[in-house]
Amino acid sequence: MRSPSISVRTWIAAAAVGSVLVGCGASAEPAGDDAAAAGPRTAVTVEPIQATRELTDANGVKISLKQEPRRIVCLFALCDDILTELGIVPTATNSALLAHPDFLGEEKAKQVAVVPGGFIAPEVEATLSHKPDLVIGLEDTHGKLAPALKDATTFWPMQPETWQDSVGYLRDVAALTGRTAEGEKAEKTFRAKLAEAEKTRSDKTALVIYGSDENFGVATPGTDVAAGLFPKISRYPWKSRGVEGSYSLEEILARDVDVLFVETIAFGEADGKLSEKLAGNPLWKKIPAVKNGDVHEVNSEVWAKGRGTRSLGIVLDEAMAALR
Repeated sequence: MRSPSISVRTWIAAAAVGSVLVGCGASAEPAGDDAAAAGPRTAVTVEPIQATRELTDANGVKISLKQEPRRIVCLFALCDDILTELGIVPTATNSALLAHPDFLGEEKAKQVAVVPGGFIAPEVEATLSHKPDLVIGLEDTHGKLAPALKDATTFWPMQPETWQDSVGYLRDVAALTGRTAEGEKAEKTFRAKLAEAEKTRSDKTALVIYGSDENFGVATPGTDVAAGLFPKISRYPWKSRGVEGSYSLEEILARDVDVLFVETIAFGEADGKLSEKLAGNPLWKKIPAVKNGDVHEVNSEVWAKGRGTRSLGIVLDEAMAALR
């Protein structure tokens, strides 16, 4: 595992066994110099993608296919995002992302088979029953499935931590599927949107929090893909300290947050929005974003789980609209 953060904010696994939620390796310390946190301006130029049957991804994972993969099973939402960008419908998935109107929509998504077992423990036999040419999962969650899948199909464990990682995976899948033009177009569209957002970077302070109750987490740039966009478009006073930690409203209050984005994520059926749960805490009402009515409940399938260029484009649209 490269980071303590990203199996759908990692804490879902802990929630499954009743543990207290822990965060994305975030610190209550300010992120420091805004310009340094934002990094260099995003380049819009896209390098050509070359079709191939063999490649080594940015994490050193080698993928070799005898032919173009036609039956792809997705075990996490970045896979669904990438395939949608390339004009491919997965053979099966365990993500709800495809039902979003900017993906397949509810009706078409119903036609895609669902892998039982959920995100944490997708069933191997059910996965293989779809006779996949390629199975794509999240390394720190699904890497344990590799031995069971090894002789029956090609398994690709991905581990995205930044938007650049997601773009790299988009390009790799485009190369393996021969959808090079589609991959280049999707990358250019996203880069252009991010570059445009950088031009009108907001002076407001934003944070993204997630969870289902007062044991919430804070999304951290460097380990959380969507949160990694925020230093480029606003002030984002949170950084990774490399270890897990719990969070409190006192820490949020100390950051003078102007705009708060809230992802309600629960293991199983959610019983209400996270912002509604936190509203009972007196400190919640003191946060500037709450006092000013700038708390935005967002779609966690897109914001927390999507990770790909289409999801991140939606995040940018929604975030910039709130930050104006």
